[in-house]
Amino acid sequence: MDLKKGAVVLNGFIHDFATGYWLAALIVIKLLHNAHSRYAEAATVLNHLEQVFFWNMSASVLVILATGGIRGFTYVDNVYGSDTESVRKKMLIRKHVFLFVLFFVGGWAAYRMSFH
Repeated sequence: MDLKKGAVVLNGFIHDFATGYWLAALIVIKLLHNAHSRYAEAATVLNHLEQVFFWNMSASVLVILATGGIRGFTYVDNVYGSDTESVRKKMLIRKHVFLFVLFFVGGWAAYRMSFH
């Protein structure tokens, strides 16, 4: 196996894993935040856990951006043919605009829940 190709694939796996982790951490923060009212005696511990997940979530954004940047430089053009590649590029741009908005809104919501 070519080491460079393996590194490109590994980078993609890390990028996708960090994205999934970000979303999972956001869900966990929401669940912990909702538990505050049901378990008032544990609110201090729950809040601490929210903050731990918030900082891990923030670190995952850095990993996503770094590995996404690497992906941009290792992108292989015309894998599926020129017509399909044109559509693929447009869809990738739309997906990333949506995800940047989602990262900002989700990150802000997680911050507000974790540091209330």
